[in-house]
Amino acid sequence: MARNIQSLERAAAMLRLLAGGERRLGLSDIASSLGLAKGTAHGILRTLQQEGFVEQDDASGRYQLGAELLRLGTTYLDVHELRARALVWTDDLARSSGESVYLGVLHQQGVLIVHHVFRPDDSRQVLEIGAMQPLHSTALGKVLSAYDPVAHSEVIEADRKAFTDRTVCELDGFEHILDMTRARGYAADVEETWEGVASVAAAIHDRRRMPVGSVGITGAVERLCRDGELRPELIAAVRDCARAVSRDLGAGRF
Repeated sequence: MARNIQSLERAAAMLRLLAGGERRLGLSDIASSLGLAKGTAHGILRTLQQEGFVEQDDASGRYQLGAELLRLGTTYLDVHELRARALVWTDDLARSSGESVYLGVLHQQGVLIVHHVFRPDDSRQVLEIGAMQPLHSTALGKVLSAYDPVAHSEVIEADRKAFTDRTVCELDGFEHILDMTRARGYAADVEETWEGVASVAAAIHDRRRMPVGSVGITGAVERLCRDGELRPELIAAVRDCARAVSRDLGAGRF
């Protein structure tokens, strides 16, 4: 059995102590409560403070939980609610389209897949929850980049790699694609990330009308496209799914 990392166990115990006790605790209180030397406790606290997980009051020198923990907790709750609200609608989208459905959120400089509904046939498929997709070439990523200012900043600063000869990497061309995405309400990827694969995605908004994720379908080009263009009924189905999830998140009509 792999051994636990002691410093991480101590840091976790420290965060639980700060979360469950008084609002602020001094170094001596923390060290004695956890059975640590003051120097050891101070080193862990200093690291947690640098990462934003702990804050120190300037006047008293006491420690409390930091804002970064709140941000991480809010992100978890947002993703959890997004998945919960999207379950029924993504299942419906998979049935109506006959294709795989993906739900993605911005994570670092990419799209994190947080929900995946298999294509409703007997083919062998691999669950891709937890996988990362690029922002600049996938439909999920483009639609986030079009509507989310943070995603837009990330993709502009990132190295936009060419995956196929159809990938748009040059900045002016990419910005034009984002303008088109906003104008028509969906993003497309036809062999820009994977040869022979197409996808279409739309943005999901929350009660503040802020983009919190994207939903889309992915499949073989010959199934998703007709005469070289994405099938209109599939585009409509994806947009309807995104609007339905957005409404369930309190966004109202889009």
